[in-house]
Amino acid sequence: MSLIEIRKRSLTVETIYHEGGPAATVPLRMAAACAVIRNPYAGRYEPDLLPFMAELRSLGTLLAEELVATLGRDKVETYSKAAIVGVDGELEHGAVWHEAGGWAMRAALGEPKAVVPAAKAVANAGYRLMVPLHYIHACYVRSHFNSMEIGIQDAPRPKEILYALVMGTGGRVHERLGGLHKENIVGLDGQR
Repeated sequence: MSLIEIRKRSLTVETIYHEGGPAATVPLRMAAACAVIRNPYAGRYEPDLLPFMAELRSLGTLLAEELVATLGRDKVETYSKAAIVGVDGELEHGAVWHEAGGWAMRAALGEPKAVVPAAKAVANAGYRLMVPLHYIHACYVRSHFNSMEIGIQDAPRPKEILYALVMGTGGRVHERLGGLHKENIVGLDGQR
């Protein structure tokens, strides 16, 4: 029997033309793919979460492929992942998404090296979570430090978990704060 039972999914796409300055030549697009599933461990302590983490790779693949199809694989420059665990669960039920969601995005995007940032919380239905994003090939590219809000009005219910993957097509519109730019990356280790 599968540990993953999806109640609902959502896909949110934002297109940012400007932030008060001139309109961007190419608007920034950011997208969040979410899935709300039953928490198989709600209300009890489970010492071994590794089978759940392994099975979540299929959900990660589903969401990552949806984002790549939405934004275009060659256009994705930022990424992140998030989890909101219903109040009958624990934070560790969200932490299993680090490997499963991160692995899925790396596989869908051709194995970029930068760490995949994350956010997670235990909360009531309707909770909104700000998810940090950064550049997929080097985590210190300041122009690409951004965030996107995720959440679903009726999720997660107490015995559910909302898992999300987020991708974007570029850095912040009107970025002008210096630092490392993507054109100046020299290493292949995901750092600089």
